[in-house]
Amino acid sequence: MTATDAHQDDIILRLDDVSKVYSGIVAVKRANLELRRGAVNVLVGENGAGKSTLMKIIAGVERPTLGRIILDGKPVSFDSPADAQANGIGMIFQELNLFANMSVAENIFTRREITRGLLGIDHKAQVEKANEFLRRLDAGIEADTMVEDLPIGQQQLVEIAKAMSLDARILIMDEPTSALSAAEVEILFKVIAELKAQGVAIVYISHRLEELMRIGDYITVLRDGQITGHAMVRDIDTRWIVRSMIGSDAKDFAKSVTHSVGEEVFRAENISLPRPTGGLAVNDVSLSVKAGEILGIYGLMGAGRSEFFECVIGRHTHSTGKIFIDGRQVRARDTTRRIRRGLALIPEDRQREGLVQVLSIASNLTLASLSRFTRLFHIDSGAEKNAIQEAIRDLSIKAPNPDFEVTSMSGGNQQKVVIGKALMTNPKVLLMDEPSRGIDVGAKADVFRTMRRLAANGLAILFSTSDLEEVMALSDRIAVLSNGQLVAVFDRDEATEDAIIAASAKGHGHQGKLAS
Repeated sequence: MTATDAHQDDIILRLDDVSKVYSGIVAVKRANLELRRGAVNVLVGENGAGKSTLMKIIAGVERPTLGRIILDGKPVSFDSPADAQANGIGMIFQELNLFANMSVAENIFTRREITRGLLGIDHKAQVEKANEFLRRLDAGIEADTMVEDLPIGQQQLVEIAKAMSLDARILIMDEPTSALSAAEVEILFKVIAELKAQGVAIVYISHRLEELMRIGDYITVLRDGQITGHAMVRDIDTRWIVRSMIGSDAKDFAKSVTHSVGEEVFRAENISLPRPTGGLAVNDVSLSVKAGEILGIYGLMGAGRSEFFECVIGRHTHSTGKIFIDGRQVRARDTTRRIRRGLALIPEDRQREGLVQVLSIASNLTLASLSRFTRLFHIDSGAEKNAIQEAIRDLSIKAPNPDFEVTSMSGGNQQKVVIGKALMTNPKVLLMDEPSRGIDVGAKADVFRTMRRLAANGLAILFSTSDLEEVMALSDRIAVLSNGQLVAVFDRDEATEDAIIAASAKGHGHQGKLAS
């Protein structure tokens, strides 16, 4: 057998000139892709480049408009995800695909339930089997737990366990680490190495370029629905990836925009939130933010960042503590009245908490601010339309038609819609929970430029992240949370990566500088 023959034998699936068109918009154009057995096949590209569409075609979620899928050397056609699964193809979706009102085990075995003949579903066997997969992932989750009781990072691990349970020959992972802590990422990489050794072809999509360099074997780059580059990962570097994706190697965090900081706009005092299981998810957190200031809240998973934001916006009415806007205490406990007082939240989980998926791009943008456009008993459609066009322009939202469903857009553009919706309420204080989760280099730069511009216009911004580089690049001050406690606050000029990591690891007993 020649080297070429051996190389061809490695190819389990091939796409030949595959195109996908939605409502006249070309999402993927004449794509040719080869997936190899026992290898991590990395797919990169900006949001909207067509990565997820291409993977949905392979996973049977979408059918190609043109072109062929060749599996094991023969043309195939998938009418549904069940068809693809029957051929050994599994997919971990970027947006979680779980039933919140069912247990972890029930989610893992949905539509493939373990049964005992006429006796129905064998729940005990499902829990035992599911626990095996969860233990391999070191997930720290019991399979009989309800999914709605899990934080988003652990839900991501359930999605991965579900995919592992398929015993797939081709496993597509669309942003599998976007909600995972560094320790969880390491465990996932070990599992991927096991799957590779078993001959599984992994397709891996991520915006974390260093991650791709570390785990990938082959790389394919997409831009505007077209494949613009193939390479072996060992032959390239991250600059090659960025240049192939966006045509330049600039990494723009827009830190250079300088402006003065004004008076205190927001203050939280002694915010605490009890956990249903005992203890405190947020433990006596006090901090403040000034007009034009960006306060980065850094912490690993479980630090209490999202829960703190949820307390501030009024989601947990049983939380304790006080919040002040412009020096006046906000006594309203509900979210609606807190938004009216000038608070806005961009949630971490944009699909479930930031968007109404059956509504259009336009309707999602104005959803929280309809009172702005109401004249007596009707909506001023002209004013609403102008505001929508302005938001699309200001945030560089790629929306050929604002009347299309919001789910027709890429993840990065959906995130910009969530930001636009929040800004339309004219907030004084903007809370941004992991604003760059699951979005690419180009969309990230747009979001960060927007944050700097808003701060320069006097908005007070609090944003949470577990990305050290991000918090260092964007923040005027950095607050570190660990185990629900505020452990340190650093000014930009005194913050170092080592100091932030050390503070986040300490957890208890170290208060750092007063959070003022």
